[in-house]
Amino acid sequence: MKMMHAQVLRGLAFGVGLMTAVVTVAVADPLGAPTGAVVLTVAGQIKESNAAEGQAQFDLAMLEALPAQSFETTTPWTDGPQKFTGIALKDLLAALGASGARAHAIATNQYEVTFPLSDVIDNGGIVAYRQNDAALPADKGPLWIVFPYDNDPKLLEDRFQSASIWNLASLTIN
Repeated sequence: MKMMHAQVLRGLAFGVGLMTAVVTVAVADPLGAPTGAVVLTVAGQIKESNAAEGQAQFDLAMLEALPAQSFETTTPWTDGPQKFTGIALKDLLAALGASGARAHAIATNQYEVTFPLSDVIDNGGIVAYRQNDAALPADKGPLWIVFPYDNDPKLLEDRFQSASIWNLASLTIN
């Protein structure tokens, strides 16, 4: 009986050790490195990075591999209802271990805006990379922060429209 008990304990210890190794590997490099063109850089108060200290870089394939959300809405900048697909900003920030209250966003055309993260998170904002199941048009993409504008009239207020930055290239969380 003692011998069998010792074998079971050794088996449990081995199993626990193996599980710990797997978890350690998964946490060690959650982002990986972009293999394509970098379309988004996130910096500032984030815990996970894959580039220079405190920066996370994403190519389009990396963003598409994260949990996606889609919704249909009209926008002030497009004609008729449009379907947008992308990652919820709250999910992106959670994946990075972000802890700030504000985001400073910069577009490829150097447009800049700073907004409270709660505005985007609490109102269903996504970092869209698809419009009507195709890549965003060049004048708006490759990334665009979009809200489900039809869900609440307040989403058409200036503060939400200014946070709806297209040609998004970087976010700094502070």
